[in-house]
Amino acid sequence: MSALHGVGVLVTRPEHQATPLCRLLESAGATVVRLPAIRINPIGDAHEIAARIGSLEDFDLVIFTSANAVRFAAPLLESQRNPTLAAIGPATARALEQAGHRVTVSPAGVSDTEHLLLHPALANPAGRRVLIVKGMHGRELLQEELTRLGAHVVIAAVYKREGAVHSAAELAVVEARLANHEIQIITATSAEIAAGVLAMVTPAVRRALNRVHWLVPGARVAAALRGLGVTGPVLQADSAEDQDLVTAVIRWRASASGA
Repeated sequence: MSALHGVGVLVTRPEHQATPLCRLLESAGATVVRLPAIRINPIGDAHEIAARIGSLEDFDLVIFTSANAVRFAAPLLESQRNPTLAAIGPATARALEQAGHRVTVSPAGVSDTEHLLLHPALANPAGRRVLIVKGMHGRELLQEELTRLGAHVVIAAVYKREGAVHSAAELAVVEARLANHEIQIITATSAEIAAGVLAMVTPAVRRALNRVHWLVPGARVAAALRGLGVTGPVLQADSAEDQDLVTAVIRWRASASGA
């Protein structure tokens, strides 16, 4: 029998990012229901983004904080002469490398600002010009800490997160599956996604979501869930990487079944 046979997972990632995770879950035997909680939209087209940022050759270091940042800003790298690139974690580094660009600075195996700041390349940024490519309203810790250490930081917000809209029929399907105990896990790979889920569901669905396990990539998102009023059990994966998320569910299933 498959490791996740009989386990239903509500996957809430944006549509364009959900497929690899869904495939891994399904290959392990899980039943997947998709309900994207947010949409990722660009802020302007490539020409507008380029006009805001200017030449990347003016910067000593260009930091991408997410795969979405790469998705919308990687075309700006095509005409540049080997800028020094940093990625906040493995998924972002992989996105840059798949776009044909070499990543020089990235924390090993983890994906957060705190670990990136510990990289030796950022130990003494005083006087350096640093461009941070990110989403609107994302965390400001990286900018604040590099500025405190004397770097000249420029922010390029190239995308924004917006709440997804679902029909009453789509939400009714989720509500019915929750009522029938067909969903045991809901993913929340960021605080924004968790907030998006809670904002779009009915009061009945929200109450049901306190009876399932929330799958999160770490303590920061777990704390955000509690701040949003979620009282249900939380499963913490080692990271937001797809395989780490699936491994956390398999580990939970094995523990729950006594295997």
